[in-house]
Amino acid sequence: MKKKILSLFLLYFLFQHHLLAESNIYKKIDLFGEVLEKINKEYVDEINQSESMDSAINGLLQSLDPYSAYMSPEIFNEMQTETSGEFGGLGIEVGMESGVVKVISPIDDTPASKAGIKAGDYIVKINDTQVQGKSLSEAVDLMRGPVGSAIELTIRRRGERKALVFNVVREIIQIRSVKAEILENNIGYIRLTSFNENSGKQIEGEIKKLEKNRNIKSYILDLRNNPGGLLSQAIKISDFFLDNGEIVSTKSRKPSENRKWFAKKGDLTNGKILIVLINYGSASASEIVAGALKDHKRAILLGENSYGKGSVQSIIPLKNDGAIRLTVAKYYLPSGKSISEIGVSPDIEIDEESDDFRIKTETDNQLKYAIKLLKG
Repeated sequence: MKKKILSLFLLYFLFQHHLLAESNIYKKIDLFGEVLEKINKEYVDEINQSESMDSAINGLLQSLDPYSAYMSPEIFNEMQTETSGEFGGLGIEVGMESGVVKVISPIDDTPASKAGIKAGDYIVKINDTQVQGKSLSEAVDLMRGPVGSAIELTIRRRGERKALVFNVVREIIQIRSVKAEILENNIGYIRLTSFNENSGKQIEGEIKKLEKNRNIKSYILDLRNNPGGLLSQAIKISDFFLDNGEIVSTKSRKPSENRKWFAKKGDLTNGKILIVLINYGSASASEIVAGALKDHKRAILLGENSYGKGSVQSIIPLKNDGAIRLTVAKYYLPSGKSISEIGVSPDIEIDEESDDFRIKTETDNQLKYAIKLLKG
């Protein structure tokens, strides 16, 4: 009888707690409406209420983590174009850190890359507008503009006392995500710049072409300044170099949605020696590939510690034709480690000494060391 009374009391307590929590949420919603009304009536300048609501939604998402964000219908449409492999802009992947826009990575052969913008740079001013205090979406909107138009970016860089100013002209960004070449007569060099819808198919084709050359003894997979992209492509590309074993796992809020992906039998390079180049601009999907190949001792990682983005974002469409980018899971390497905020560490640490990632560049210290290592 006592147990029954205790159970009923517990149920009553939980029910009351739920009602109280729900009541507090509705009070907060009422408070938000009151604040918006006061702003609309009392603020010194007239405001666009629709834009204010968009900023509030985005503020809620940005308070969760740097990668969750609201996308208006226009931005959502541009994002879909971007993942398909062609879009307009500067050619940089950005994130938010301490209220400032941080460059995760410039994309090869884009206006940002050609201008000399580097991974790890902080964008403090866009034209005459200070970035501090703005959301990531607001800052990105400031960087958008007509193709052919110029933009001035003021940047703070580690090791530089004075701010750097870059004038960049917006272009149509056509991402050729895979480049390949034969180095030193017997090294297959593959440069992967992003993980878009076509990356897996492109890299598979390049590997098959290189494998037809009987002189190929080893490979270099260059993931430097690769900001990542589609998880499905990271899994597919990792599988090209593995014969079996786990590639990556994701853990979400609901245990039923936790997933693991495994390699299928068949290494496209037939087990040849593989070196993977990474640096601070290697993020997300790049870290999945590098981490999986390192954990399985399939590749030697050379370069610098990677960026450390260990979360999975899902694009969730909304009724207004916009969408939210929401962190729905964290991914884990085969070893069980998360790289979130830590990154993947190289087996051989070589500092980056070059702004130029073109093949066979004399000043590319990391690539030169990798070739020397393979030549023995």
